[in-house]
Amino acid sequence: MVKDEKIRHIVRIRDTDLDGKKSVCYALTGIKGISRRSTGIIAHNAKIDRKAIMGYLSDEDVDRLKTAVDEFGKNVPEWMVNRRRDILTSKNRHLMGSELTMECKEDIDLLKKMRSYRGIRHERGHKVRGQRTKSTGRKGAIVGVIRKKVIRREEKK
Repeated sequence: MVKDEKIRHIVRIRDTDLDGKKSVCYALTGIKGISRRSTGIIAHNAKIDRKAIMGYLSDEDVDRLKTAVDEFGKNVPEWMVNRRRDILTSKNRHLMGSELTMECKEDIDLLKKMRSYRGIRHERGHKVRGQRTKSTGRKGAIVGVIRKKVIRREEKK
């Protein structure tokens, strides 16, 4: 890492633009599905310093990072992947980026299609995970007590 080189402000990995001014450990968290703990493992597998600035990495280092990100699900224990025992394939996979978004939408659509309790809650836009709904999570127009000062001003006009 030489400071005389020009910095790349954007580094593209997994169809995601990563900030070149951040360290490798924090820049990789810009990819959906990768946490800070995962970035440490990815940097270790790619043999890159976690504290190195992403924009100063050479092309070979970025390529090694890309392969480490792609092979992340194979190099970690099964408890660390984010898609264990997939419904259709029953395999352990680690999803990242747009794959993760699409699978989440497909899971919600499957819940709606099955007419499960969670699916119906998703359809109606209610809380899904058992949170309280009596006093929180209200949407739409504000309903409540109108203050007297506001009423007096409107009467004068």
